[in-house]
Amino acid sequence: MLVLITYDVSTQNASGKTRLRKVAKECVNYGQRVQNSVFECVLDASQMLRLKDHLVSLIDENEDSLRFYYLGKNYQTKIEHFGCKTSYDAEGTLII
Repeated sequence: MLVLITYDVSTQNASGKTRLRKVAKECVNYGQRVQNSVFECVLDASQMLRLKDHLVSLIDENEDSLRFYYLGKNYQTKIEHFGCKTSYDAEGTLII
C-alpha cells in the first residue's frame, strides 16, 4: 500500500533539530521524499507498523506533529503531480 507520511518537528532547540534529522532519516529508509517533510512509502502491513511505532517514539507529541495518509494499493489514479520536480516510479527500485 502507498502511505503518505508528513511531519512537522519543532526546531526551536537542539533536541528538536535532532528529532527532525532522526525522523527524516527513518523515512528515507522506507520511501521517497516528495516535499521537505513529506514522504511517499510503499509498505506492507508489518513494515507500516514498524515504521509508525519507530516514528512515534522519535517525536515529542507535545511539540511535533506526525500524519499518515493511507492511499492503498490502487493509488496510481489518486495522485496528480504538477510542477518542476519529475515524478518517480513508487514501486521501482529504491536506492539508498
